[in-house]
Amino acid sequence: MEQREVDWPSFGGCLAIIVVVCVPLAAFPEAGGRLLQRAYDLIAGTFGFAYLLAGVGVMALLAWLAFGRHGPVVLGADDAAPDFSTYSWVAMLFCAGIGAGMLAWAPIEWAYYYDAPPFGAAPRSVEAAAWGSTYGIFHWGPTAWGFYCLPTVAIAYPYYTQRLTCLRFSTSCQYFFGGREETRRARVIDWLFMIALLGGAGSSLGFSTPLIAACISRLTGVERDFGLEVVVVGLCVALFGTSVWFGLKKGIKRLSDVNVVLALVLLAYMVIVGPTVFLLQTSLNSVGVLLAEFIRMNSWTDPFTDSGFVERWTIFYWAWWVAYGPFVGLFVTRISRGRTLRQVILGMIGWGSLGSALFFMVMGNYGLHLELTGVLGVSGLLDAEGAPTAIVAMLDQLPAPGLVVGVFCLVCVVFAATTYDSASYTLAAAVTRRLAAGDDPPRWHRLFWAVALTLLPLTLMFVGGLEVMQTATLVASLPILVVGVFMSIALVKQLARDHPGS
Repeated sequence: MEQREVDWPSFGGCLAIIVVVCVPLAAFPEAGGRLLQRAYDLIAGTFGFAYLLAGVGVMALLAWLAFGRHGPVVLGADDAAPDFSTYSWVAMLFCAGIGAGMLAWAPIEWAYYYDAPPFGAAPRSVEAAAWGSTYGIFHWGPTAWGFYCLPTVAIAYPYYTQRLTCLRFSTSCQYFFGGREETRRARVIDWLFMIALLGGAGSSLGFSTPLIAACISRLTGVERDFGLEVVVVGLCVALFGTSVWFGLKKGIKRLSDVNVVLALVLLAYMVIVGPTVFLLQTSLNSVGVLLAEFIRMNSWTDPFTDSGFVERWTIFYWAWWVAYGPFVGLFVTRISRGRTLRQVILGMIGWGSLGSALFFMVMGNYGLHLELTGVLGVSGLLDAEGAPTAIVAMLDQLPAPGLVVGVFCLVCVVFAATTYDSASYTLAAAVTRRLAAGDDPPRWHRLFWAVALTLLPLTLMFVGGLEVMQTATLVASLPILVVGVFMSIALVKQLARDHPGS
């Protein structure tokens, strides 16, 4: 009976995408790496401005929806109560949307900006330090969560109001399909989503796995190599496979609830035993810089100096959020029945941005303090040994370093698990033919995609390097950027049709 529920054309298409992408890259890693890099340069140089423009447009549209007359619209029946408590809802959307990539970037992202700052600032200057402590909060802040939020409301509104029987990315464009759920155009949109999910998820686990391996190496003395990284991926698969097997309420929800607590405990410990005053002062300063320069940072294209900062960082990040957006949108749709559009928009952007900022304010500014005081040359270690080694060395400067590294590693693993169990759940839902509100995809189906989703990150790690993962994300996101235009138009038109008035 369960097998009959599977949409086999979509299932086979998604599986074919994984094989077509992974096999050539694994067979010809050097050529594949060069091809991906050329694609990155072409897309970033030609279409980079479109990502920046999209960020501005998304924020404007979401502000209009949240504070306008459509804000009180309920997802589902008008008297429907939310399926989950606010805490669990926030925990699940945060863990799904951020994952272990947060822990891979928050401690050391400032170092890249400190050495090569934006806006023509002198490297390693006081101004560079200020930008370094601020830009991470910006790249993981409101605009980033806006890219997550728009697909959420665009999918959730027609899904619940029209009581659709399938939960897919193409649901966001139902206005143009005339109520037909399985058209050729809808399938194309869903296949584009699958490509984007593979690229975004592959990059996320590809960033976090070396970090988890470095922590295990520090705790056990085992040499960190590709073999250990494969073992780490296996452990993550076991954890999030178990979680997704138990389903949304018994697996994903409980794992997310626990992980948020663990993360907050770790951050609180670092504030208490670390340079408390410096962390508080620098964090407040970073918030001030962000508020004062938010519009400038969102619209800066660097047309005169051509430093490459925007292409390497802001465009990459916007592409990452765009690629991940449909997946997060589908997942948050599933857990948001009973909430209003305003609650979803303000909750995702507000709580998501706040949670992300805490990691950068604590972990990032702690690393910056080590650099400025000369206790640890973080940026030099980053250049010489890579990010995982630099992060572990930073944690070793705290009291009870073994315990800290252990807890940090545990949080990384659980973050990776909560992201991938959400991703596999969403992908299983997208290739299930009939899935009414409140229903789950078949259990075997969820578990299958939990395993299949690990193939691309392993391939990207084998090909090697941060650049390869950045490129995969950018290439995968470009079609979604185009679909996003039609998705936005469909949402506005459908709201205007369903809720006429001034």
